[in-house]
Amino acid sequence: MNAFEAEGLVKRFGKTTALDGIDLAARQGTVLGVLGPNGAGKTTAVRILATLLRADAGRASVAGLDVARQPAKVRSRIGLTGQYASVDEDLTGRENLVLIGKLLDLRSSDAQVRAAQLLADFGLAEAGDRRVSTYSGGMRRRLDLAASLVGRPEVIFLDEPTTGLDPAKREDVWAIVRKLVADGVTVLLTTQYLEEADALADDISVIDHGKVIAHGTPADLKRVVGGQTVLVRPADPARLAEAAALIAAVAGRETESPGRDVVTVPVDGDAAFTEIVARLAGAGIAVTELSLRLPSLDEVFFTLTGHHTEEAA
Repeated sequence: MNAFEAEGLVKRFGKTTALDGIDLAARQGTVLGVLGPNGAGKTTAVRILATLLRADAGRASVAGLDVARQPAKVRSRIGLTGQYASVDEDLTGRENLVLIGKLLDLRSSDAQVRAAQLLADFGLAEAGDRRVSTYSGGMRRRLDLAASLVGRPEVIFLDEPTTGLDPAKREDVWAIVRKLVADGVTVLLTTQYLEEADALADDISVIDHGKVIAHGTPADLKRVVGGQTVLVRPADPARLAEAAALIAAVAGRETESPGRDVVTVPVDGDAAFTEIVARLAGAGIAVTELSLRLPSLDEVFFTLTGHHTEEAA
């Protein structure tokens, strides 16, 4: 059974079509990563599933409940964390969580117990009685996530939850998401980071201009795009074209130049990287930068659509 699903969702704002017939679905206890640049339609899809917007066409359901016809029942089964922390800075962390518990009709004593539990789970117990205005960005994000879990939702929508966080804080959020899934919660995660989707998602849907242009497991997406990307920056910029030809021959794909005096190419595994290193050494091409990494969102989009994310936005 799918924890949530959307079929043929269409949403227009004036002459702008934000969603153009997208389909999304996730099985219970899994993470669906929705990947795309700013303006792709990710947040609009989340707002429809969370009953904050009405679709112009199509249908959507959460926990078997129709989001348009049964919005109140849907809201009792979901949690939502937006791109920016929405907690009250004038209250303490504990007061924020207790307030939300009372708004969800918990008795005062139960709200206090739930707040204490969440503060402990999110590593905020010592800061629980401090005003949120004194919290760091990472602490606010953790409190915001905790707030969305006060009602023990079956499905949680995380709309770019790590935007603006440093790598260490991003890892903290990832750990929280993994714990949620281990507890049986279903997660829809929107992100601009392929690395994030790869780390957390069971399935990924890639959105461009309000349409799903690719869907599958992270492994499926890697097979389409190329599992990793080799980046080479020759010490002598005059040898850039020679280096590009060399690595293209090894990878069997055309190269890209995402920046000045640098060239990249998707590869299928570590063996290609080792061969490229050997070929560069054999040709006497010294480098100032040489790396093997996962493809970026921009490289995914270029492979799937023929244009870059900036053009999509």
